[in-house]
Amino acid sequence: MRSNMKKPIVAVLKTKPETVIEDYHRLLDFAEIDNYLDKKKPTGLKINISWHKYYPACSTTPWQLEGTIRSLLKRGVKQESLTALHNKTVVVDDRVGGVANKQDQVTREMFGLAHAHLNDPGEEWVHYQPRGKMMVLPEIYPEGIMIPKRFADTNIIQFPTMKTHVFTTTTGAMKNAFGGLLNTRRHWTHGVIHETLVDLLTIQKEIHSGLFAVMDGTFSGDGPGPRCMRLHETDYILASADQVAIDAVAAKMMGFEPLQLKYLRLADERGLGVARLEAVEVRGEEIQGVNFGFKSGSTFASRGQRLIYHGWLKPLERLLLRTFLAPWSYIASRIYHDVFWYPLIGRRRVKRALATKWGRLFQKY
Repeated sequence: MRSNMKKPIVAVLKTKPETVIEDYHRLLDFAEIDNYLDKKKPTGLKINISWHKYYPACSTTPWQLEGTIRSLLKRGVKQESLTALHNKTVVVDDRVGGVANKQDQVTREMFGLAHAHLNDPGEEWVHYQPRGKMMVLPEIYPEGIMIPKRFADTNIIQFPTMKTHVFTTTTGAMKNAFGGLLNTRRHWTHGVIHETLVDLLTIQKEIHSGLFAVMDGTFSGDGPGPRCMRLHETDYILASADQVAIDAVAAKMMGFEPLQLKYLRLADERGLGVARLEAVEVRGEEIQGVNFGFKSGSTFASRGQRLIYHGWLKPLERLLLRTFLAPWSYIASRIYHDVFWYPLIGRRRVKRALATKWGRLFQKY
């Protein structure tokens, strides 16, 4: 039956700082965004902040936001219907990150958009009973699945970057929903992260009036992402209404076989999107010969987490991560990333990145 279905489109463009804003408009044309967003409904811009420090390829770029917002306004989307959506985690401060990554400078200062910090006390979360079959979320949250009330019947645009990840090998549009649909206890799901992403995509398709993803790969990262990565200028941008397909194309470009990534294979098998590249229409650039040769990796912090999620500490997972002992892991992560890794390693990498063409563009915002 699938063979008779229209292939999902993934738009891919090579870009440069001088044309990137206009290229984002062309990118959305190629991806036929007008067919997938209901302009009568509010649209949430789900911004990615993987670190409250600026580290290239880690979080949504300012030109990614500017190019997309300008394109949406040209298409007749009302400025007042757009809301920038942020979420914090137990180790990442979204307010600090929005400034450090110059996202606020675009959404607030350049366009005056409304903002919503999803984990603020004033944000209402409601119980949601999915219609589709869940893989793991009901067991993880037996008291019920909670989602932001504002997400119902709205369009959502995901803004991931092209990078690897310590737990999912690659991360993109599907993983970006992880920060919006789940509250700060989302780390409870890390032991079954692939199944969790599939559950979340099922929920997204039920509650949103339109779904779209815009991915920035001008800088991209390999190694132990989403923070401690090796940085590369790869000069690509991608867009699609199919979160599985855009993540599959990005994975292939990074050097991975999409169907070997569990979250993509499961999503494809459940009909939530297409991870088989022969069944995806790529528009814009020829990508058959693109292979960045990226590898995933681990950090000291992630190796400790793996012992809890999959190793000999597994029997203690609930005690260590869901009781009064849980803050020890947050403190350990903050110390490792902010106090040790960034000053000793990350800062030098950022300095080199800021001297590149994309780094110079970042400094102009």
